[in-house]
Amino acid sequence: MNEAPVIRVLLVEDDEDVRISTAQVLTLAGFEVESFASAERARAQISFGVPAVVVCDVRLPGLSGTEWLLELHNADAELPVILVTGHGHIAMAVQAMREGAYDFIEKPFSSERLVAIVRHAIERRQLSLQVRALRDALENWHGIQSVLIGRSAQMQLVRRTVMTLAETSADVLIYGETGTGKELIARCLHDHSERRRQHFVPLNCGGLPEALAESELFGHEAGAFTSANRMRVGKFEYANGGTLFLDEIESMPMAVQIKLLRALQERCIERIGSNKAIPFDCRVVAASKDDLKEMSDRQKFRADLYYRLGVAFIELPPLRERREDIPLLFEHFTLLAAARYERVAPILSGAQLADLMAYAWPGNVRELRNVADRFVLGLLGERLTQARGNAEGTTALPRGLPQQVESFERAVIVEALRKHQGDQPATASALAIARQTLHDKLRKLGITAEEFKSL
Repeated sequence: MNEAPVIRVLLVEDDEDVRISTAQVLTLAGFEVESFASAERARAQISFGVPAVVVCDVRLPGLSGTEWLLELHNADAELPVILVTGHGHIAMAVQAMREGAYDFIEKPFSSERLVAIVRHAIERRQLSLQVRALRDALENWHGIQSVLIGRSAQMQLVRRTVMTLAETSADVLIYGETGTGKELIARCLHDHSERRRQHFVPLNCGGLPEALAESELFGHEAGAFTSANRMRVGKFEYANGGTLFLDEIESMPMAVQIKLLRALQERCIERIGSNKAIPFDCRVVAASKDDLKEMSDRQKFRADLYYRLGVAFIELPPLRERREDIPLLFEHFTLLAAARYERVAPILSGAQLADLMAYAWPGNVRELRNVADRFVLGLLGERLTQARGNAEGTTALPRGLPQQVESFERAVIVEALRKHQGDQPATASALAIARQTLHDKLRKLGITAEEFKSL
């Protein structure tokens, strides 16, 4: 997420002694404080999106704290306002909270209670301003940036590759784990090409029976087989002039792979039950979650088809390898879900954000989107990934910044060790750190590299 802005405390208190002592307490706690004797004098500091929280006495000369609250709420509904009330005004303070106050504190109050409330309000303000910045970025992005979302170096490379290949007619092979968005990439290739006015035709090869696969790809004539009551156009014909997307191509039956290879080589097909060659002009984009070269070496996939398809490659990184994109993606999915379900888009807490950043996301972007939907529907508690575990399989949720940083660091190291099967030199190289540094971090975090050697 964007760097957290520095949040000031705007303190409004007409009693000079109380104002000075309160300001000292907040300053000693590490906050930036500006003090004012009245709401009228503090007005100039307020604007939409101001990086501040307000601590205001209820009873003030002139404009009262509760009256000013309505004005502040109109200026920025998300601005945290903490009301300070004397004994006997609790009902008034409770009513003010119903009208939008963040919290209230009753005089006399302890320094610890004041600091705790202000700190929570500042954390809330930081998050709301960061979310607002993310939403502004999402609204201002256009073209491929608004579809393939992410600021990471990996996604910038993917976008550049897509735009480069979209201008050509080359067939493309997309690699990526389940849920990384392979069909989205294929659609971007189509939408940014000269073929965009023609059909984008997806076909999932996974679990498609051999008999149906041939008919789906090439079509059939009436009477070609028992249930062929009428002529049917296949996917190749339907995609003529456009793009044919073959998802999970690694699961295509071998017998169909032979016929697909011939079609790609000759750029024409024959419907089942016909001897007439039908030429086609479509780009073929295939996607796989498995390494087709490795499969061809094991004779699980035809090598000649692999080399025919493998003209250009796009590799989609799993979400755990581009964690810096998680806040932006989650906010995007939250806004989409809020519009779809006609709900107000909620804002993450600091603990929830830490949870998202530490989780391993085995289902990748698709899983993140599902969590965002449940978040908007109010089906989740403070722990968004509860019952699924985080990258380390722990259940404790980090709260403070040091714990969040350690949790994120642990997740990144564990994933690198898993990827390199516990090989510490390879892991250190992948993380761009010295071997001794990795050794020290493993010891500090209580991670044993040997447990990953069999993974």
